[in-house]
Amino acid sequence: MKDILSYTLPELIAELPTEKLYRAKQIYSWLHVKRALTFDEMSDLPAALREKLREDYIICKLKTVKTLISERDGTIKYLFELPDGECIETVFMEYRHAYSLCISSQVGCRMGCKFCASGLDGLVRNLTPSEMLSQVYEVERLTGKTIGSLVMMGIGEPLDNFDNTVKFLSMLSDKNGKNLSLRHLSLSTCGLVPKIKELAALRLGLTLSVSLHQADNAKREEIMPVTKAYNIDELIGACRVYIAETGRRISFEYAVIAGVNDSKDDADRLIKLLRGINCHVNLIPVNNVAESNFHNKRENVKNFEGYLNAAKIPVTTRRTLGSDINAACGQLRRSIKN
Repeated sequence: MKDILSYTLPELIAELPTEKLYRAKQIYSWLHVKRALTFDEMSDLPAALREKLREDYIICKLKTVKTLISERDGTIKYLFELPDGECIETVFMEYRHAYSLCISSQVGCRMGCKFCASGLDGLVRNLTPSEMLSQVYEVERLTGKTIGSLVMMGIGEPLDNFDNTVKFLSMLSDKNGKNLSLRHLSLSTCGLVPKIKELAALRLGLTLSVSLHQADNAKREEIMPVTKAYNIDELIGACRVYIAETGRRISFEYAVIAGVNDSKDDADRLIKLLRGINCHVNLIPVNNVAESNFHNKRENVKNFEGYLNAAKIPVTTRRTLGSDINAACGQLRRSIKN
C-alpha cells in the first residue's frame, strides 16, 4: 500500500494519469486542507475512484498514546504511535497567544549527544513526510488551534533525514495545503556540515538553529560525538556559507550545563568564536535526564548571559516550558519504552 499523504501535488497528478487534473487537486485538498482520515470522507469523488484509492493507498494516521498537560503554562506533550507501532513525541506550546509546535523527524537518533534522551537507544528509522505532517495536522485537530510556527527540535536530527525533511518542508509551505511560511520555522541541527551547505543552496528562508553547546573541540566532542566528524571550525564555516547564501541570521543553541560549559572561560571562548557572525545565541538551561548527571545552576546561566551581553553578542535565555511534564525531547518515549 502506498503512503498517499507523502505525495506532493505534482507527484499525485503523475500517480493518477487516467484521472482529470482537478481530481488530483480534490484529493490533495481533502488530505491537506480538510484533513480527511478516510477515503470515504471524500464525498465529491466518484465511488469508483474512492474504491481504487482504498485498494492502493493508505492515509497516515497517528494514535495518541499519552498526553501530558503542564499545570504551569499549558504546554501539551503528546506521545503518538505511528502506523508501525513505533512512538514519537510532539510538543504544543503557546507564546503570547500564538501557537507553536515542536515536532520529531526520526524515531530515535544516532547523534549520541550526552545531554539528550532522544538518542539513548540509537536510531530506529527516519520519519516519512506524512508522519511529520501528521504531527501538525493531528495536534491542530486535537486542540482546535492553528499552528503558526514550527520548530524541528523534537526527537531526531532533521538533516540526518535530509530528503524527507526537505519534502516535508515543501509540502508544509505548499499554498494548496497548510501554507505555512518557512520564515516561521526553525530547524535544529547538531552540525552535519555537508547537509547545512545543501540546505543553504535551497534558500528556503527558514531559521537554522545550530546546537553548539561548547566552543572548544575537545570539550564539545565529550558531549557531542558529531564533533569527531565535523570540528567546530568546519561547522562555523558551514554556518558562514548558510548566512551568505540565505541572508538569514543563524541561531546558536547552547545548553548550559553546570561544571561542563558554564564558566567564564567557556563564555570567553564562545564570544571569540562568534564575534562578527550574524547570529543569536539561545541559552538553554539543560534539562535533567535520569541517565546523566547533567544539571544547570540558575546563577551560572544568568552570569553566562551577562558575559555575552557585555561582549555585545545577541543572547537570550530560553523560557522553560513544560518543565513539570518532562517536555524535553525523548523523555516520554523512553519512559513508555522502558
